[in-house]
Amino acid sequence: MHDQNVIRAFTNMGHMRDGRLFSGFAGLSQVKMRLLEPRGAIRLEVGPGDLLSIDAGNETGFMAVLALDKDGRQRPDALGLTETSKISRADFEAEPLYGWSQARGLPLPDQPTLAVVSSADEPVILKSTAALSVWLINPCSADALSSGGAAGTASILHTPSGGAPRLPEPLGRVREEFTVPRGSALSYEVRKGETFQIIDVEGQQCSDFQAFRMAGLDQQKELLIDSTATRSMVRRAFPGPGLFDKFFDQTLTPLLRVVQDTCGRHDTFGLACTARGYEERGFPGHVNCSDNISDALESYGIERRPGWPAINFFWNTWVDPQFHLMTAESHSRPGDYVAMEALEDLVCVSTACPDDIDPINGWNPTEVHVRIYEPETRLTRAVAYRTKEDAPMLISQESAFHSRVSELTDQFVPARDIWVPRSYPSHGTIGEYWACRNAVTLQDMSGLRKYDIIGPDADRLLQMAMTRDIAKLAQWRGTYSLMCDESGDVIDDGTLFHVGQHLYRWCCGTEESGRWLNTLAERHDLQVRIHDLRNALPNLALQGPNSRELLSRIVFTQPHVPNLEQVKWFGATIARLNDREGAPFMLTRSGYTGELGYEIFCSKDHAVAIWDALMEAGADLGLCPMGADALEIIRIEAGLAAAGAEFAPGVDAFEAGLGFAVDLKKTDFVGKAALERNAAAERRRLIGLKFDSNDVPTHGAPIFSGERQVGEVTSATYSPTFEHAIAMARVSVEHSEIGTKLEVGLLDGRMKRLTGTVSSVPFVDPTRKRARA
Repeated sequence: MHDQNVIRAFTNMGHMRDGRLFSGFAGLSQVKMRLLEPRGAIRLEVGPGDLLSIDAGNETGFMAVLALDKDGRQRPDALGLTETSKISRADFEAEPLYGWSQARGLPLPDQPTLAVVSSADEPVILKSTAALSVWLINPCSADALSSGGAAGTASILHTPSGGAPRLPEPLGRVREEFTVPRGSALSYEVRKGETFQIIDVEGQQCSDFQAFRMAGLDQQKELLIDSTATRSMVRRAFPGPGLFDKFFDQTLTPLLRVVQDTCGRHDTFGLACTARGYEERGFPGHVNCSDNISDALESYGIERRPGWPAINFFWNTWVDPQFHLMTAESHSRPGDYVAMEALEDLVCVSTACPDDIDPINGWNPTEVHVRIYEPETRLTRAVAYRTKEDAPMLISQESAFHSRVSELTDQFVPARDIWVPRSYPSHGTIGEYWACRNAVTLQDMSGLRKYDIIGPDADRLLQMAMTRDIAKLAQWRGTYSLMCDESGDVIDDGTLFHVGQHLYRWCCGTEESGRWLNTLAERHDLQVRIHDLRNALPNLALQGPNSRELLSRIVFTQPHVPNLEQVKWFGATIARLNDREGAPFMLTRSGYTGELGYEIFCSKDHAVAIWDALMEAGADLGLCPMGADALEIIRIEAGLAAAGAEFAPGVDAFEAGLGFAVDLKKTDFVGKAALERNAAAERRRLIGLKFDSNDVPTHGAPIFSGERQVGEVTSATYSPTFEHAIAMARVSVEHSEIGTKLEVGLLDGRMKRLTGTVSSVPFVDPTRKRARA
């Protein structure tokens, strides 16, 4: 548990507005939570009076601390630390620390002597007496990480002293920065190639934005961001980093591209608030963004407008089922920002919206801050990811394999807080698909969540949480299982591996698994630790009929663990690359394709070496890197469930088509009583649909028998194997018999129908012979 005083300060910072209590985020700017995964190292800039609450994620509670003052001298005493230890560079991901120290002329030995803290029993709270650069290190050997149980993710709460909100750290060298006071607007110039950042200082503050081509203004032409042009060019309604990220003017010239976005919820191209809008609600003379924008642009000779079209950053809107435009408080937290790169020389304007009669600013308009960076600043594209609404923000990052996959593709999608390849242009999605079916593919799956469950009550906890009978799981064996809530709804699915006495590794889809395991452990007072490995254990999926042959060329195992031939379906072992001195990794015979395949889990330090070895060994076996798009086709053909599609809140394990993973004969597990009741009164069933055409319906498309809706599509794709569209769908049991003809409704469900025939799932290899081969 974290220090209760600090946690209480973090969670109870709601405040009164207009007689109502809001959980407003302004106070949260004073408390910053950081997560430090095993082998990780992070830097914090702390000032005099700042507090650090450190809760290590392992039994020893051991963490190393390097505290340096502005002159580069070690000052552990400024944090009240006296105990020291030598920390091997091999026991953590040292490159960030060593690169930072060398850039400042502060070289460190390979085994530096650092201060240490121990927070095994309760968090350690440190108070700084000076301005310090503090590096926190969560040490763990690569061998221990691969084999399991050595360490978990640590939590660090940084509480700055004083009451003023602190802006996030700059993303690079700042050329210019300024604050837009509440209820005002400021104009500024950004040059081509420069990056600039619009920051919500205190949270829940809308900021309208518009930009003009400077070359157009020189010719008395107002060429500005155009909503119709932009939506037509990018084919989406909201800005976002990645492939579809640009804003265009009337001539279809791109002006800007979004590089980073930590909020993810904006209204794009609504009008900035207007004088007329306030007048019609009884507030004549109310200050408004449109007039503020006109005032700010007056010096550039830009004609005034009563209502300015704008990108409304941090404004939370949506369309309800009746197609009404709705709005509510913003999702933005203190320090949330949007960073954009100028693709032309621009004149820009930003507002701090004055609206205090609507929820868009939480009824409390505040300031907006703008930073313009030097041209050499190059940011990696990123979005924010939160494991839960009140969890610390994680900015998406490149996986440990990025230096290799980025040479092969520039098409990436976020998988939780990791960028993973979508496809590889040299082969294309269909080429990758056939390589998995006929040869072998390699895929970066580092977005998978991993938890080590260790302790004398680990078996008891997992028997309670899992729908499979864990008592039957031998060491070095795994099983696909579910976690359900008391209603029998699926919380998460994944694969559980038994890797040691009272030691298991759970590989799953979401962080909700970890929260649920911790909840059950605390509820039943169990002696067990749940180590969240976060991104410390990147993993690859090696899938396809040639995968075993490829691995036989590079895998070395010790006699005390199963060798490659002994790793049967859902088996596991600890292996090394080539020989006993090679990089260690956990090898499992599992995957998400229905083909013969394996997964490899390693430390970040060894990721590139393992990728290179696999690519070299598989060159003559038809090895092809595979992206997320090809995997989606394959997993649907294999009838494999996905969160948010086949299972979601309100869908029990049987309705999700996952009854095969439920053992109602075991003594008990969470959700068993509900599933027994539901099994006896089955109403909906997951089935397959094979269509007569290549039209692919969308998720949620209604399914009809005549005029009555009897189900909905959960996942659909075009199948290269069958050469027509297929879908998984949930329908009433009365319409689930194989061979039944049903129709999927498109165009509001009535104007277009796709005829499909009910089939079993999986569509391909229903007995999983390929995976078991």
